[in-house]
Amino acid sequence: MSPGDAKLIIGFITYGDITLKYMPYFLESLKKQTFQKFSIFVTDNSFPPDNKNVNLVKKYFPEAEVLQTGKNLGFSRAYNLMIKKASRYSAKFFLALNPDIIMEDDAIEVLINAFDDKNLSALSPKLMRWDFKNNIKTNIIDTCGIQLLPGLRFVDVGQGKTDNKEFYENKIIGPSGAAAMYRFSDLERMEDLDNYYMGEGGEYFDELMFMYKEDCDLAYRMNLLGLKAECVPNSVMYHDRSAHVEGQSVFKRLLNRRQKSPRVRSWSFLNQRIIFLKYWRLQNWKNKFRIIVSEISMFFYVLIFESFLLKEYKKLWKIRKQVKVKK
Repeated sequence: MSPGDAKLIIGFITYGDITLKYMPYFLESLKKQTFQKFSIFVTDNSFPPDNKNVNLVKKYFPEAEVLQTGKNLGFSRAYNLMIKKASRYSAKFFLALNPDIIMEDDAIEVLINAFDDKNLSALSPKLMRWDFKNNIKTNIIDTCGIQLLPGLRFVDVGQGKTDNKEFYENKIIGPSGAAAMYRFSDLERMEDLDNYYMGEGGEYFDELMFMYKEDCDLAYRMNLLGLKAECVPNSVMYHDRSAHVEGQSVFKRLLNRRQKSPRVRSWSFLNQRIIFLKYWRLQNWKNKFRIIVSEISMFFYVLIFESFLLKEYKKLWKIRKQVKVKK
């Protein structure tokens, strides 16, 4: 379907062999959706200009619009380009999806219907774990959306827990970037607000955040404006997540860090500090105290166990003026 006729625009990022292994499953899942009034936008962050990711996309969806960057722009920049382009059309919703996802056949239709029934700005499906290696849909929750905890901490609701419906009513501030549906008019409000403070060139996702935490940042900004998000548990998708945290205790979180690559830990570490700086003035004294205690503890942890992260403090110092503009 052409973008001008679509009610929904679906955007996703491809990146070399990392996404290639998932593409046949992901695209077949899209092809089987009961809701088909969508158009597809793709940012290909792969280095070769002609690659198998793009060839597969064109095989399944010849009408898809593909931007080939020739380099890795990261999550935020790639999605901002897609959303900006998609906003020129009359579609009402934008769905961001990771290619390492498969969906039940009615997953998108259920999300669309939930938007039509309620005055919501963003929706999260119920994301379950997909055991990609064995191609098994598990009963373990990947995320039911992003929840805000004291001290400007963000967690994925229900992550790593067996799905027994206890997490469905948890209040969320936004969806995980792995699968997130937004109302275009509210995304435009976020860009207009950025334009007000920054001049032309306002952003949906903060491009200071190359990857990781950018979905938390957008969710928090939307929440500050009073825009509402919900999880739609009847919309079921399955995700093969490469980096995840199971449990919220300090011990479990620190233990789980070892499962993540140094690069992922670096991105996540830097971006969480950017969030602290951006929203520090908005926090009450209790939250400020929690952040200070957390940061002191984290500094000594990094100093002893993950010294490679010390360079992220230097990066944060270098971009401090850019962060200040976005406060």
